[in-house]
Amino acid sequence: MPRPRRIRHRLARCAAVLAAAVLLAAAALATAGLLAGARSADVAVVLGNTVQADGRPSPRLAARLDRAHACYAAGQCRVVFVSGGVDPQGADEAAAMRDYLLARGVPAERIATDSAGVDTWATARHAAAYMRAHGYTSAMAVTQYFHVPRTVLALRRHGIVDVSGGYPSFFEGRDLYSIFRELPAMAWYAFRPL
Repeated sequence: MPRPRRIRHRLARCAAVLAAAVLLAAAALATAGLLAGARSADVAVVLGNTVQADGRPSPRLAARLDRAHACYAAGQCRVVFVSGGVDPQGADEAAAMRDYLLARGVPAERIATDSAGVDTWATARHAAAYMRAHGYTSAMAVTQYFHVPRTVLALRRHGIVDVSGGYPSFFEGRDLYSIFRELPAMAWYAFRPL
């Protein structure tokens, strides 16, 4: 076989192996999230997402909040920690999340609001600080299934050892993209300095 052809053949084989490894990692990540196994916890940590122009949570965020509400209503968590950022138009994700839970009967004193949770890392840092300040030791990360493994990792990296994951029954076509996006993010969170 001529040398250039042999090189192309090897490159094609390497690309196929790399693609298979990425697909396997994506499947493992999605499976880990789906099998996370929510346990009773002191605090349900709910990660923010899009707030609509009228101030209501997006359907994805509402599904997360409904999951946290179910946790609270069933006595599986004592406090709901809602965390999100403030978008350029001034929409405060955490405030919208708090209002959504208040409208569903969660008492104000059982909701902790973090409007500086601009990303998963910040949310984990703030939730861990809140939990330490209040003597709480266990958390349930409430987010989409593919995001649960990274959120659990972030909370553990910030000192919360007893963490489980809960996700809503809300699935979208864009989940496929999100699963693959999580792969480099997981790698970064595994080694990111505190």
